[in-house]
Amino acid sequence: MSHPSPIALLQQQRHLLQVEYQEEKEAYRLHTQTMGLARKVTRGDAWYPLRIGRTHYNSLNQFCIEVTRTANEDIDHNFEYGKPVVFFKAEAPECDLKLATGIRYFNFTGTASFVDGDRMVVAIPEGHTLELQNTDAPVGLQLFFDETSYRIMFDALDRVTRAKGTRLAYLRDLFYSHQPAATFTFEAMRFPWLNDSQQRAVNDVLRAKDVRVLHGPPGTGKTTTLVEAINETLMRETQVLVCAQSNTAVDWISEKLVDCGIPVLRIGNPTRVNDKMLSFTYEHRFADHPDYPKLWQVRRTMREMRRKRRESGERFHQRLDRLKELAVELEVRINADVFGQVRVIASTLVGAGHKLLDGHKFGTVFIDEAAQALEAACWIPIRRASRVIFAGDHCQLPPTVKSLEALKGGLGKTLMERIVENKPECVSLLQVQYRMNDEIMQFSSDYFYHGQMRSAPEVAHRLIHEGDAPILWFDISTIELGEDEKDNFKEQFVGETFGRVNKGEANLTLSLLQIYFQRVGKQRILDDRIDVGIISPYRAQVQYLKRLIKKRAFFKPFRHLISVNTVDGFQGQERDVIIISLVRANDKGQIGFLRDLRRMNVAITRARMKLFILGDAPTMTRHPFYKQLFDYIQHVRQQK
Repeated sequence: MSHPSPIALLQQQRHLLQVEYQEEKEAYRLHTQTMGLARKVTRGDAWYPLRIGRTHYNSLNQFCIEVTRTANEDIDHNFEYGKPVVFFKAEAPECDLKLATGIRYFNFTGTASFVDGDRMVVAIPEGHTLELQNTDAPVGLQLFFDETSYRIMFDALDRVTRAKGTRLAYLRDLFYSHQPAATFTFEAMRFPWLNDSQQRAVNDVLRAKDVRVLHGPPGTGKTTTLVEAINETLMRETQVLVCAQSNTAVDWISEKLVDCGIPVLRIGNPTRVNDKMLSFTYEHRFADHPDYPKLWQVRRTMREMRRKRRESGERFHQRLDRLKELAVELEVRINADVFGQVRVIASTLVGAGHKLLDGHKFGTVFIDEAAQALEAACWIPIRRASRVIFAGDHCQLPPTVKSLEALKGGLGKTLMERIVENKPECVSLLQVQYRMNDEIMQFSSDYFYHGQMRSAPEVAHRLIHEGDAPILWFDISTIELGEDEKDNFKEQFVGETFGRVNKGEANLTLSLLQIYFQRVGKQRILDDRIDVGIISPYRAQVQYLKRLIKKRAFFKPFRHLISVNTVDGFQGQERDVIIISLVRANDKGQIGFLRDLRRMNVAITRARMKLFILGDAPTMTRHPFYKQLFDYIQHVRQQK
């Protein structure tokens, strides 16, 4: 049977991406037209009301306006650098969002160019400031449909498809076939500060001519290994490109590289704004250049000339053209200096499509979080490089795909997964984990990693207190309840979003945590800063749990040590204690998207020393994975 050609498979990817694009665009349209303002604000997709601040030109010569949100500051939001936004005004009596009427959108869009807590700087087209400042109703801001990211991904797929006789065409054909990837041969280098599987992985990366996959299960020191591999690559190459799917992941790896003394240029702004990382951003480096004041003066003169424009005719155009040439010359010189002084260019995958990088070629691109990135997004930086190193874990969170049709068609299959399937010899698995008690790790190792993981001796038997059970499943179906209480322990739909909650389970979650804290001792928890993560796959349950914690006086001294979030919100994080509220409890054994086992792998591997799972066993154990997990936990307990 003949396999489809790389071109045919890429065209299929493009078609699926088009389906996803249409679905997301339509969802955004409905979201804008029908969703109430209160819900947009609580979902973190809108700020309202805003205080409009000063305007200025940034170092990229974009006209910017500062805005501050003046209410709902405790709600996590989804705004970050590069995301498109749109301003609106609304009538909301006494700022009661539920009563908001007549939302009217301004007819221009902006881009978030800096976000720090409740303050945002938005790049907007010139000439709209007065509209925002002099409006008769309070102004708000919401996320806009992200057309740009799709455009960059479509462009990348088209370039890869069209490539002929180039390095890009070679990599495309290699990735889609079983043809072996080329390698160098040399004696293994020693890195005594790394464990054996990490040392092997760094050597594998250095020997790879075309591609390598660094497979890092939870807690195995993937970032440490990746930083070492980048550092060693820089002994052989002048500059490398380092990318990841999310801004947070780019920040994380950039910070680690900076800590090793490697000069990094961050394209785009960090999500957690701190002085250390801000000084490595392109905008900061550009504005810090000695020639920048001269460029700023030239740009200002040009703006004033256009504004006054008293003179016309040839003389005006000649003068403007001369200034334009001078501005371009200065920009080119500053850019050459800024890029010439660094060893690592770091950006998101979509950010690697930035025109700033046009003309730049790299020996190697490192793609972190590669198992969470759409294939189209990975091709954006790959077309600038000769070889690719993927790092990630395809047994953890997959890419986000909103269209069911696109998901069924295979849009969720990543380029990293493709290479793991087609070229298992290109995979380096990290095998020693430094996070979890051995009992917490073992199930995940057996189920997802063919039993190949092992615990570092220093964490294998670590406990919060003597005789503690590292892993427990509390079966809520075993609680004796009166008739009037039973419904409280069944899942139910709440709110406009029809989110799922299980109120009985949520209250029980906090009661169990309270009992556990009392057993460990208040002072010990505060002194040792024992931190807790409460995870639920359902956003509505997360919100409900957050409200309950605020109400319970017992937790007041510990609130800074407790975080509540969805599985996605805990990706890449760890806590001493993790409690998972599974929510689902029904007579049909329906568990919805809890069938996505990679999500559960993330949830159960966040815990260092204690893992509580709360779930209705009769509902959950109809699925073979949860049956195995439940049986494993019972077996471990019986052996004690």
